[in-house]
Amino acid sequence: MSFLLRVVLPDQPGSLGAVATALGVAGADILGVDVVERSGGHAVDDLAVELPPERPPDVLITAAESVPGVQVESVRPHSGHLETHRELELIEAVAADPGNGLKLLADGVPRIFRAGWALVAVREGTRSYRLAESNAAPETRAGDLPWLPLERATVIDPAKHWVPEPWTDLDTELAAAPMGGAPQALVAGRVGGPAFRPSEVARLAHLAGIVTTILAT
Repeated sequence: MSFLLRVVLPDQPGSLGAVATALGVAGADILGVDVVERSGGHAVDDLAVELPPERPPDVLITAAESVPGVQVESVRPHSGHLETHRELELIEAVAADPGNGLKLLADGVPRIFRAGWALVAVREGTRSYRLAESNAAPETRAGDLPWLPLERATVIDPAKHWVPEPWTDLDTELAAAPMGGAPQALVAGRVGGPAFRPSEVARLAHLAGIVTTILAT
């Protein structure tokens, strides 16, 4: 079975190696590593790992956190691969087929950001609706997203930003990025967490901005 392990560890030589060794002792094979962000003397890494079926995922947490200074932020089932080149592939796909650009964007974001779903929403007057959505995007009734338009990409806090209740089911973490100056945004939902890191929100904004520029030309 494959899992995605997000760890916070000291940003110093040997830390990731020590985690890898501890996971190996626990019977896990590391399939890939993706650096999410580095700041304040700490690194946040996503590790795709494979575990024998008879081993519970809890052993991953115990093993990783046996290394001093390491904290496991989340463990999730995963396809087993980390493909960090997909942003470029998505941009190329949108440029080649701009007529389906929004749909391609919505379908691509969950794979790039390892989220559960994504959609593109727009606001007209006091009514908001979706222009495109990925598989697994929650069904909702027509309503309004009063926080549109966004000034900048942000983590969506349901306590401050009203969203339809299905968007927050199963402890879903939300992030959104504006698409141009219109009241339109790209929204991503990560079911069960972890929360979107500032570096991930910045990447979401960058991707949304590039696609908006492509579709406007």
